[in-house]
Amino acid sequence: MSRIPSKPEILDWIAANPTLTAKRDIAKAFGIKGAARIDLKRLLRELEDEGHLEKRKKTYQDPDRLPPVSILQVLAPDSNGDLFARPLEWHGTGVEPVVLMITRASDPALGEGDRILARLTVVTAEDHNYEARMIRRVGSNPKKILGVFRKTAEGGRILPVDKGADKEWQVPSDATGGAKDGELVEAELAGPARMGLPRARIVERLGDPSAPKAVSLIAIRQHGIPDDFPDEVIAEADAMKPMGLKGREDLRDMPLVTIDPWDARDHDDACYAHADDDPKNKGGHIIWVAIADVAAYVTPGSALDREARKRGNSTYFPDRVVPMLPDRLSGDLCSLHEGVPRACIAVRMQIDAQGEKLSHKFVRGLMRSPASLNYEEVQAAIDGNPNDRCGPLLEPVLQPLYDAYAALVKARHLRQPLELDLPERQIVLEDDGTVSSVNFKERLDAHRLIEEFMVLANVAAAETLIAKKQPLLFRVHEEPSPEKLNALREIALEAGFPLAKGQVLKTAHLNNLLNSAAGSEDAELINISTLRSMMQAYYGPQNFGHFGLALRNYAHFTSPIRRYADLIVHRALVTAHGWGKDGLKPEDIERLEETGQHISDTERRSMVAERDTTDRYLASYLSERVGDEFTGRISGVAKFGAFVKLDDSGADGLVPIRTLGREFFHFDREAGTLMGADTGLTIGVGQWVTARLTEATPVTGGVALELLTIDGEKMPQGGSRSPAGRAPRRKAAKGKRKTDKIKRKVSRKRS
Repeated sequence: MSRIPSKPEILDWIAANPTLTAKRDIAKAFGIKGAARIDLKRLLRELEDEGHLEKRKKTYQDPDRLPPVSILQVLAPDSNGDLFARPLEWHGTGVEPVVLMITRASDPALGEGDRILARLTVVTAEDHNYEARMIRRVGSNPKKILGVFRKTAEGGRILPVDKGADKEWQVPSDATGGAKDGELVEAELAGPARMGLPRARIVERLGDPSAPKAVSLIAIRQHGIPDDFPDEVIAEADAMKPMGLKGREDLRDMPLVTIDPWDARDHDDACYAHADDDPKNKGGHIIWVAIADVAAYVTPGSALDREARKRGNSTYFPDRVVPMLPDRLSGDLCSLHEGVPRACIAVRMQIDAQGEKLSHKFVRGLMRSPASLNYEEVQAAIDGNPNDRCGPLLEPVLQPLYDAYAALVKARHLRQPLELDLPERQIVLEDDGTVSSVNFKERLDAHRLIEEFMVLANVAAAETLIAKKQPLLFRVHEEPSPEKLNALREIALEAGFPLAKGQVLKTAHLNNLLNSAAGSEDAELINISTLRSMMQAYYGPQNFGHFGLALRNYAHFTSPIRRYADLIVHRALVTAHGWGKDGLKPEDIERLEETGQHISDTERRSMVAERDTTDRYLASYLSERVGDEFTGRISGVAKFGAFVKLDDSGADGLVPIRTLGREFFHFDREAGTLMGADTGLTIGVGQWVTARLTEATPVTGGVALELLTIDGEKMPQGGSRSPAGRAPRRKAAKGKRKTDKIKRKVSRKRS
């Protein structure tokens, strides 16, 4: 039998082997096999609970600092020629450490994007926290770029579409791939830099970058989102046939309606409610939520399953969707279309008059929706203006849904989930793909009704699987870190809204802050700052609860067409209920943690791609308004300038630091401010500004602005920005203690 190491032995091993800290590495080091791994897992969990270790991804480390040997990504040299690197193993919740590279004559030349293994030393310096000495390069795929090709006599150059890139790539005449001047191309690094520019080889021509339809295509390629299904996946989907009633409960006579956006591409959830006839539950309701049975079609280990897991989720753009599943499934067999039988997994939930769930039960069924409705027509019907589709359903179907929703609202008020008020932008396109307008989506009770029903069903799924001791992927949202809460507290105090300190934080405390700010000029600032203080939600096999929803048990169950996490939960329900052979396999359970990490990453990839696409559409929309003046607020501050969110469109624009006047501006990373060395002007998040639009570049999504006023006062000009002007920089650094005081003084001069 394997000997289980003591806690001190485990800690000594991790300290001595900072690059071998995964559970399997620790098990291998101590010769732990088989069932003894369970005891090792228990010991590691205890060390976590005691604060000795922090688990991130699949490794354990000291939570307060970077490992002494870390993977770094080299950044571009700064204006002084110093080389910094970004720590890829930083998982803290405070300000990301700054790492300065200490190069030696024997080191190979390093360039932006290189990944290296380096030994770190903690230092105390004004502009960095660690110094790094390279051990070796880490192997990686060829660096790629997406950009616009410009033909030259020597071949050509590529102008990157990434607004964060500031370097062109040079293309030799024999590596252009026949690209024409002005075409959108994809290229890869082909050799060392010449004339200061990286050398590239064009690998694919993608057409006209100014075409409206190219906007989302750029994001798809730039972020590596798979948008073509392999032939074997398509063949497998095309061979599928509709499921019959065998082994299923017949729900075809139940009026389960779908309620979705008017332009929904798939329908994966349906609902029905009625008053509970149980005399013991006076005023209570029965709610049914039926979800497309994707697990019946996408089975473990199949080509469809491998591709769905690879994609992780669907990605939505204003002009197209990149689906997780082929259209034969997502738009047909797994979509709960009106009037056709569809396989589903449904949950019957009993709630009392106060909206508290009393019981629930899952079934595998066959349903037939009487109607596919949209939010607007359902809300109009409830408000007294039913159309021909909703009229016959108003009394028997729609009104009971709203009655049950009214009860759930009572429970929600008691639970106090986080109530952020952040309007969602909607890009409205013409038929040719050009932007016709930028609107903010209206929030209706119909939207909230479906959200509450889905949350309740997700809770029921998590509770069922916990009770049946069935492994699953939870949707985890951990509470904010002390550092982020302190930053939020400072912003709130600046705006005149206190946030309680020295007690266990609950969402109710944050809601009190949001309610206090509601209707004031600082409402949006407080909402955005609260959102930024939140941890990022993720998928994992350990249940740490959902802070934002104020729920102890939560798993995603309601969208298996577009999220792989939901498909995992469906399979877990199949296994837990013994419904068939298409449930979770042992190998799937073994790699749940890995799957959770992967699909959390693909979710973030999609979010960034969707955001970048929105930025490009907004830049296109604003490109004809260069020179116009706009109002907005400072939304972020960096060493190179400030970001402004414009009021009318919600677009984010950059104010380059070189345009802020002739004085030197000191960047305070911890305070998140820029302070002028001569005038003392401090620029921080939340200040009101007017700005002139100086540039809007659709192909990159870049928007540049020039500040005209800040908090109602004209921008000062300051002194010299010449090399001699570096003296005030030292002065600003010494005066760092005064930054917060000056910030408060300046930011209170609001118009």
